[in-house]
Amino acid sequence: MGASGHAANNHASTQQSAHEHHSGLLLLICGPSGVGKTTIVHELIRRFGGLFSISATTRQKSPQERDGVDYFFLDESTFQKWIDENRFLEHAQVFGRSWYGTPEAAVRAELAKGHMVVLDIDVQGADNVRKHMPDALAVFILPPDEHELLKRLRARGREDEAAIQRRFAESKLEIARATHGNTFDAFVVNDTLPRATDEVSAIVAARIAKRS
Repeated sequence: MGASGHAANNHASTQQSAHEHHSGLLLLICGPSGVGKTTIVHELIRRFGGLFSISATTRQKSPQERDGVDYFFLDESTFQKWIDENRFLEHAQVFGRSWYGTPEAAVRAELAKGHMVVLDIDVQGADNVRKHMPDALAVFILPPDEHELLKRLRARGREDEAAIQRRFAESKLEIARATHGNTFDAFVVNDTLPRATDEVSAIVAARIAKRS
């Protein structure tokens, strides 16, 4: 992103800070593949009436996914055009392969209406969002242990063993980066989905109560 993009984002951040008491809550939910964060996100949206921010990506769409619902699936030239037009709140190339980005305008518009907006993004994306929106609430979902994470990745049945092992290695890097950084406000272990969901809900409810 060029200097003009940084200037635009910095200006937007200043406006956001000035009107923070009128805005909704930006919630960042992160965690490695297979940890169960997507299910938690959908339950949080149900409980709090939030909105899910749809990310853009250059990765291939799986048969189960729908364009414009799960992600905006873009080719690399279109994604680069969006970068040049400063459309992203954050964007990054993940593990040297696919690009991911959060379209900014829709997020800020919903926050301005007082809504809770949920971003399901990776650690690098969360780091970047916090730079522009330091009042975002960031929660990282952890597996009980590495063995359970590998078991869950295999149980999804989406990839061959080589791809599963690669994703497992990437997940361990994500966990290490998250736990050694200062981006996240809370870490929640998903040992059982209902308990983990209740814990994240309590964290969100406490932040909302504090802001009101």
